[in-house]
Amino acid sequence: MNEPQAPHYAKATTSFYPIISAVFVALLVISNVGATKLFVAGPLILDGGAFLFPLVYITGDVLSEIYGFHAARRTILVGFAMAILAAFTFYAIQLSPAAPGWENQAAFEAILGFVPRIVLASVCGFLVGQLLNSYVLVKIKQRTNESSLWFRLIGSTVVGELADTLVFCTIAFYGILTGADFVNYVVVGYVYKCLLEVVLLPVTYRVIAYIKKNEPTYATYQEVI
Repeated sequence: MNEPQAPHYAKATTSFYPIISAVFVALLVISNVGATKLFVAGPLILDGGAFLFPLVYITGDVLSEIYGFHAARRTILVGFAMAILAAFTFYAIQLSPAAPGWENQAAFEAILGFVPRIVLASVCGFLVGQLLNSYVLVKIKQRTNESSLWFRLIGSTVVGELADTLVFCTIAFYGILTGADFVNYVVVGYVYKCLLEVVLLPVTYRVIAYIKKNEPTYATYQEVI
């Protein structure tokens, strides 16, 4: 009987890795800015990060599936650093004296002002959720090899998004949103993000298939965590 084949990966020095990493970091920073606004969609309470943040997880799934945990972790840590840099840059801009005639200081502070609680919530939720998402995906891949991609994409998302949502919502809005409103915000945000990734599975499948086909080192490089 043939031994089961080890899971395949590509080296992170190849062409698509820096592009995917750049998209990952950009989506993260944009989503963090958008998350400063809460909005109502019918009976639901969401934050502005709901538009793009699920794509951060999808991009993270692509990195983990093709390049492995260590390469994905490198990008996650860069994203973590850039999110902190963005927050402190906005804070420095906020503290800089406004030019004569520029009357938008209050508006700038309201949208991009440094809010330590939001920044802490965002970076902690992101770091915990993304690392768990990547780790779970790679661990499942060690058991399923190249089959059951849908299972590891959904399984890793369910774990990673749960950790991310719980950490972010608790640090950022516990005590601000109370009772049913807080539960609604946590549950709806989590379910929405997971469902969106399920809906986008066909797109994720095609992106992963394309990169696997065009990465010259895929299936020749192996990683063990």
